[in-house]
This record gives sequence, C-alpha cells and structure tokens, in this order.
Amino acid sequence: MIPASGKYRGQRVAVLGLGQSGLAAARLAARLGADVTALDSGNSPAAATAAATLISEGIHSLTGPAALACPTRFDLAILSPAIDPSWPLARLVIDAGTKAISEIEFAIQQSSIPVIAITGTNGKTTTTALTAAALSAAGIRTLPCGNFGTALASIVLADTPLDVFTLEVSSFQLELIDSFHPHVAVWMNFAEDHLDRHPDLNAYYRAKARIFENLSPEDFAVVNAAESYPDFPARKITFSAWDQNADWSLADGTILRHGQPVLAMRDTRLRGRHNAENLMAAMAACHAWGIPIPALADSLKSIPAPRHRCEPAGSVNGVDFINDSKATNVHAMESALRGMDDKVVLIAGGKEKGLDYLPVTQLIAAKTTAVFTIGEIGPRLAALWGHAVPCTVCSSLDDAVRAALAAASPGQSVLFAPGTSSFDMFTGYDHRGDSFIQSVNQLITP
Repeated sequence: MIPASGKYRGQRVAVLGLGQSGLAAARLAARLGADVTALDSGNSPAAATAAATLISEGIHSLTGPAALACPTRFDLAILSPAIDPSWPLARLVIDAGTKAISEIEFAIQQSSIPVIAITGTNGKTTTTALTAAALSAAGIRTLPCGNFGTALASIVLADTPLDVFTLEVSSFQLELIDSFHPHVAVWMNFAEDHLDRHPDLNAYYRAKARIFENLSPEDFAVVNAAESYPDFPARKITFSAWDQNADWSLADGTILRHGQPVLAMRDTRLRGRHNAENLMAAMAACHAWGIPIPALADSLKSIPAPRHRCEPAGSVNGVDFINDSKATNVHAMESALRGMDDKVVLIAGGKEKGLDYLPVTQLIAAKTTAVFTIGEIGPRLAALWGHAVPCTVCSSLDDAVRAALAAASPGQSVLFAPGTSSFDMFTGYDHRGDSFIQSVNQLITP
C-alpha cells in the first residue's frame, strides 16, 4: 500500500503537464506527502478542467500565464511526456536548479514490481498489447501501461496487485529517466520521427537508447537483429523477419526460434512481416520471463491486431479499405506498404514534421497505382512522388476516400497509411482512423 506520507513529506514538487500522466503523478506525489504544484502553460478547456479537479483534491494547480509566472522554487520536477524539456515552462523550473525526471521514473521509484519495457519507433504498441495478453493468458498478473494504456503512476497509486508491468516507453518518457531498470528491455526498431520534438535524429536515438543504460547481466534485451544499439551487459535475444540468423526469424510465413517452427502467421489474426516481428518480440519477451513457447503460440493465435494498425475498414464495390492510421512516420508507412501483397491505392499525409520522404519514392512507385494526399504535407508529398506515380492533393479525408475508390480497380485495396502525425486535422491517430472508417461507411451506406 502506498503510504500517506514518506520521503517526500515537506518537499516541494512541481508536476508539469495536466494530461493523464500529470494528473496521476500529482496525486501520487501528494499521497507521498509532497507539497505539490501542478503547472500547465496551456489554456485549453481540458487543462482548466484538470486543474480544477486537482484543486478540489487539495492540490495547488496553475494554468496558462499563471503557470509561467509561478515564483515557487521546487525540490523536484516531474514532467509529463507531452512536456518538452526545452519549453519555457520546463526551463522556468529546470533553469532554477530543480532536478527533473519523467513520470515513469517517478512512478517506478515507488514500486518493487519488475518491468518488461518496450520501445521503438514503430510496433511498440502492438507488441505491448501482445505481450500483456500472452502473459495474462499464462496466469501472470499484468497490465499494458505507460505510453499505451494507463499511466504508470495511476497503477502505482492504486496499488494494483501485479506480477510485472508491461510498459510501453517512448523517447519522451525515457529522456528523463534516472534509475529506471527493466528486467526485460525490448527494442523494436529505430527510424526518423519526432524531429518536431527532438533537436535532431541523434538526440532522438540517444533518448530511446536510454532503455538499456541500467541493465545488468541478469536482465534480458530483446533486440531487432537489423538494428544498432549501445553495448549492454544483459543477455541478448535477437529477432528479425528478414535475417535468418536471428534467434527468432521468419521463413515461408512461419515464425521460427533457433530454426524450429513456432507459429504460422496464417494461424494468427495478424498479417505482414512487421506484425511477424511484433509477435516475435512479444514471444521472446514472454519466454525470457519464463512462459513456455507452446503456451505462447496458442495464446497469440486468437489475439486481434490493435485498432488503427492495418485494420480492415470495409469493402465497397469489391475494393477493400485498410486503416493504418497509426502509421505516423515514414518507416511505419513503409512497413505497411511492404506488407501488402499487391499494388494498392494509397492515402497519405497530415502534419508537417520535417521528415524525409524522398527515400520511400521507389517503394511508392513499386507498391501503388495512385496516391491521394491530405493535410499540411499533402502538396509536398504530391510534388515529391508525382513523377513516379499519379498523385492528387485532396482538401479533406472524405474527398481522398471518394477519389481513392474511383481510382481503384475491383479486387484492389485502398491503404490509409498517412506517414505522419494527425494534429493538423485531428486530435490523434485514433480520431483520424475513426474518421477514415466513417468516410468508408458513408460510401457503403450512402
């Protein structure tokens, strides 16, 4: 049980950001006896509501300009993943000499429950869900949490009885860890992304790679065989859908471990080499935890793909629509395209994040018959790829869906793999994916 007081009694703790993680961290710090001030420089209704909720619980909260003018000096700052350490609110606190840590670092310091931590540019959410489901099927008490599911601080605060945390961790959460130490660390992949947050690709990589820095020889590191990563003392387990020399590999549609068949992809509800790697990583992590391989294979056969990840979205006049709204960067879009058996009509575009789409041009030419682009980056993508395949800029997602249907042949698929984030037009990839499905449904039932 989390004590009502403890080592934080009397300490002045700032919690930056009033999203789910910030609310949970503020409540946990208050439970531990800290004098908590929650700060959010935003003026959104959601921030105001969160602040009012905390104030009603006796936790001091400031939003908007009042947060930026806060005169208090703090002993500790806990940053929500949405808060960039370079932003004025964070600099206000950090430049005053306050130690800053992430919400997952703060939460894990208050718990003795071991951790399976999963990171990567793409695939980490699916792998986290698969890992948690396989562990649960084996009788291991766990929950998917962190960057996916419930905030870690919420679970620690609730004192939920668990055997292990199955924790998805992003670069935003890892960049401010200190003693964070998973027993099993999973590295899915690394590709260009989040350059609107990190100053450069090296900074993004360094943040991700911090998942390895506290590992010991008793721990495990499950890593993509095609990737590079820092040296670590943990026991290494490799996986790859492309490299037959990996510990876990793929041959003729079947996942192998040390060359021995484990699970046929046709027996699962997941498709594509990228999902084969997600399954391999999940099985490798669970096996490292001690779950027998036959039990893992059986439990994973019936688990559906998480929403918005190569999800069937309906069929119109013999044309199948596929929702991969979670493809929020170039690498994810590339993985979705490579997973298609035949040429598709592609809908792509969204927020301008400064990513480089030139290297994917050859794949676009090989895997699509037409491309329809949307959002801030739509004109740039159409100009970039237009010499390789017919490209059309659309003013809305509805227009793109209708145009893609008209361009597709019966038996062909329309793939919605935006290749960037959604915040120019939608509140998140889930809102974007739901809107895509709604647009398709309007064509099915006009």
